Amino acid sequence: MLNRELGLLEFNRRVLAQAEDKRTPLLERLRFLCIADSNLDEFFEIRVAGLKAQIAAGSEEPGPDGMPPEQVFRQIASEAHALCERMYRLLNEDILPALAGEGIRFLRRSKWNEVQKAWVKAYFFREMMPLLTPLGLDPAHPFPRLLNKSLNFVIELEGKDAFGRRSGYAIVQAPRVLPRLIPLPKKVAGCEYGFAFLSSILHAHVGELFAGMVVKGCYQFQLTRNSDLFLDEEELQGVKSLRMALQGELSQRHFGDGVRLEVSDVCPAHVTEVLLQQFNLTPRDLYQVNGPVNLVRLVEVLDRVDRSDLKFPAFAPGIPSALIRRPAIFDAMRRGDILLHHPYQSFGPVVNFIEQAVSDPKVVAIKMTIYRTGPESELMETLIAAARAGKVVTVVVELLARFDEEANINWASRLEEAGAHVVYGVVGHKTHAKMALVVRREENKLRRYVHLSTGNYHPRTTRLYTDIGLFTCNEEICAEVNDVFMQLTGLGRASKLKHLWQSPFTMHQRMLAAIGRETAQAKQNKRGRIIAKMNSLLEPEIVEALYQASQAGVKIDLIVRGVCALRPGVPGLSENIRVRSVIGRFLEHTRIFYFFNGGANDVFLASADWMDRNFFRRIEVCFPVLDKRLKKRVMEEGLKPYLADNTEAWEMDSEGQYKRRMPRGAHAYTAQHVLLELMASRAS
Repeated sequence: MLNRELGLLEFNRRVLAQAEDKRTPLLERLRFLCIADSNLDEFFEIRVAGLKAQIAAGSEEPGPDGMPPEQVFRQIASEAHALCERMYRLLNEDILPALAGEGIRFLRRSKWNEVQKAWVKAYFFREMMPLLTPLGLDPAHPFPRLLNKSLNFVIELEGKDAFGRRSGYAIVQAPRVLPRLIPLPKKVAGCEYGFAFLSSILHAHVGELFAGMVVKGCYQFQLTRNSDLFLDEEELQGVKSLRMALQGELSQRHFGDGVRLEVSDVCPAHVTEVLLQQFNLTPRDLYQVNGPVNLVRLVEVLDRVDRSDLKFPAFAPGIPSALIRRPAIFDAMRRGDILLHHPYQSFGPVVNFIEQAVSDPKVVAIKMTIYRTGPESELMETLIAAARAGKVVTVVVELLARFDEEANINWASRLEEAGAHVVYGVVGHKTHAKMALVVRREENKLRRYVHLSTGNYHPRTTRLYTDIGLFTCNEEICAEVNDVFMQLTGLGRASKLKHLWQSPFTMHQRMLAAIGRETAQAKQNKRGRIIAKMNSLLEPEIVEALYQASQAGVKIDLIVRGVCALRPGVPGLSENIRVRSVIGRFLEHTRIFYFFNGGANDVFLASADWMDRNFFRRIEVCFPVLDKRLKKRVMEEGLKPYLADNTEAWEMDSEGQYKRRMPRGAHAYTAQHVLLELMASRAS
């Protein structure tokens, strides 16, 4: 198997390639560069932090790839440094000059004219200086506690202060309330859009903070810390202790152990050595950069620059014809299942599903799982309104959704205040399933309506991620969804489910059985076919089952956006397996699993990847698409375009390296573009 961490770096190289591609609109290239930087931040905060913890504990045990932690870390350090250099070279030599050609300029301190200098000086004294607190380093003033990924400056000083102290160094922290890019008026900037870096403004006037002393140097730096949360589940006695323990950990998340130090490339060696010693880091953890140490903050430009010609074309998500004909969603669902393909189709019907449930006097109960929804959510506000209106509202809130913990705690508090039943799932198993259930009284009996999805109930990501949702009132599926909710909110044994594959109980064995069935067919010289689309493929037994299927003659196509531990194309092992990754305008997030099954053409959708955590440490559901018409739609929209893509698809070799597919004279075919056009034609 291939290494997970190195696979994640390989994925980030594919993201960066979108920023390097001149066919991508210019401001979107900048966005992809910021995404690559953000991905790298999280990679160090979680994956590298975990690796360093293993090394510190003395672990030499190799992973499934056969590499011990120290070897993995050495290779990561080499590849991450190269990736970082590639990012800054792209910024300085390509993107910034191209932006300047479009009248979008980042004004360098060394090239400010007198008018610009005067404006910057006034800005510094008016907006910045009142917020800055210089911290001299001496025995009475130890090194300050710096927030994770905060922008800071180390100042090298000469001379004595008012008390006769000769510190030599001071630290200035950039307040988070200040923007990292300051827009200048057009007349001052001399162009349509002119920006000055906050770091440049502080560099120019840092001497104002140290009266009577000589500033020998001012160098920006950023420390990335371990941001994973540690909760001792054996000590947790219930839901309240989980919430309290989580709140305690969140307050410390910004102050974990240092894992990476980024500094300006002009910072001298004796200063970087001081910083490395302070954070208990080694030269391998040092990243010297030619530009701002927090590249991700450049994404602010996209909101400040009104240039639609430099961005992806706007589009209006469509609405399924079934809901246009019958806006009353429960009536429409009774006539048949409804599929939503985001972002090509609007997330609005999902919000309407809950809104209509609130206003419908026949609806008596609403149940829903929440993994990620963001700090602002119309859907969550609607659930709160439902509880206040007297509906029986039950919400399973996953407190441990990484980097969304605080938002979820806040929503849980507001739901409880409104009278909703709030459940935090099962300690030791994240609730990752995406389910909403509405119970309606019709003709003196209760009827259930369900929404199941591959993606989160998050208003922002539904416009940026590809996902598929299913509305159904199929009585058997609805009953099984209700059984899963009963497990989450109550106590008792897991029910035997006919249609849903559920983690941690049946999904893994059902998936292995489905792969095994194709293998058995191929061994009998019958057709065996598997197509699977997901974010990650890491689980060893699934990999082994796919190898066996390939050896039996099953043709297998895997569309894996991120990391894939399986080696495709190895003679005698996996020559019938092809792995590709598609990186485009939208983040590919759908999980689709197709099995030929003797012509039955089984299609399943899920919230789960093929990873250990999804099979064994999470509560997930994998649900079938039963309607033949919708099954065909999933194939035509969710799988086939990605297998035909010859522009944004990357094919993986047996060593884990990816090569981008190119049209080479053939007609360029881009899956996401084709789907945008397809959905637009259907909407019209």
